[in-house]
Amino acid sequence: MRFNTKIRYGIRAMLEIALDENGNGVFQKDIARRQRISVKYLDNIIASLKTAGLIINIRGRKSGYRLSRTPSEIKILDIYKAFEPGITIVDCMEHGYDCKLSKTCGVRSFWEGLNDQITKYFDSFTLENLIKEHKSRI
Repeated sequence: MRFNTKIRYGIRAMLEIALDENGNGVFQKDIARRQRISVKYLDNIIASLKTAGLIINIRGRKSGYRLSRTPSEIKILDIYKAFEPGITIVDCMEHGYDCKLSKTCGVRSFWEGLNDQITKYFDSFTLENLIKEHKSRI
């Protein structure tokens, strides 16, 4: 199982923004440089994070970004959902998926349980947890 780059880079970008302690906001070019993400690719990520209401511009266009809420209020699941509607580790977990074996499938409950565990883990971890982890490594 792999998470796409938008999700991974989105989490990294959110951490960069969360680490801004002076409140002036973090410029996209600085996030791109520090995280080694192209500015063009980061454009899409930033747009998704803004649409999800996780970040805001400090002073309009061409300004830095800051979090819309405190790091303790932003769960990793919130960041994930800026890019995907929900965690679905197999196709049959997707809402509306028509599985011909659903009534007789002996492994469906296994996939549901694993999917629930991953979702709960993402929901239990906050941006504040990532900040603490980051600071313990520097």
